[in-house]
Amino acid sequence: MFDISPTEWMAIRLSLRVALVATLVATPLGIGVAWVLARRTFWGKSAVEALIFLPLVLPPVVTGYLLLLTFGRRGLVGAWLADHLGIVFSFRWTGAALACGVMSFPLLVQPIRLSLAAIDRRLEQAASTLGAAPWQVFATVTLPLALPGILAGMVLGFAKAIGEFGATITFVSNIPGETQTIASAIHSLTQVPDGDPAALRLVVVSIILATGALVCSEWFARRATRRLHGN
Repeated sequence: MFDISPTEWMAIRLSLRVALVATLVATPLGIGVAWVLARRTFWGKSAVEALIFLPLVLPPVVTGYLLLLTFGRRGLVGAWLADHLGIVFSFRWTGAALACGVMSFPLLVQPIRLSLAAIDRRLEQAASTLGAAPWQVFATVTLPLALPGILAGMVLGFAKAIGEFGATITFVSNIPGETQTIASAIHSLTQVPDGDPAALRLVVVSIILATGALVCSEWFARRATRRLHGN
């Protein structure tokens, strides 16, 4: 029952690889977006917020199709990337990482945004008064105070990326060894005779990974709360 086959291990490793790359690439952008949303007021901010959180409410298949139209081999951006830079996302594991990054981005941004909004601005002002440049204030005061929220967002984004299915299979299909993640492997196994035991093994792995990620995220969130309240 718990003898995981090489094909299943391949799907697990690919899922971890895709989720890790998606999270690491999305995090710097997520920090920047979260800072803008938490600290700046500008015309059209509501529209920007809606666009960022749109993947949470859109059917994942719709998001995957939009990615295919944009970053596919003949897409608006994908054609230029392929012809000029040799970068191809569609039907590649990098495309799976892109799809997972887009789908998990709102969950990554929100904890960071809340953490940045809760920081006492007087601490940053004190650092500025002592002669620190804006980038030094951000690096030595803002980021350390927001770190638990950043880590919580990264863990939530990672967990979402691990379980992503709809956008991924629409954008990069379900190619074993290349784009077949845990979710798509489970889908394939449920369609074949005698595939239930293998599917169940991958379901157990998914539950373990998701539970671990949620526990870590909750721990980071509590730590952020204690730090911000001085406990």
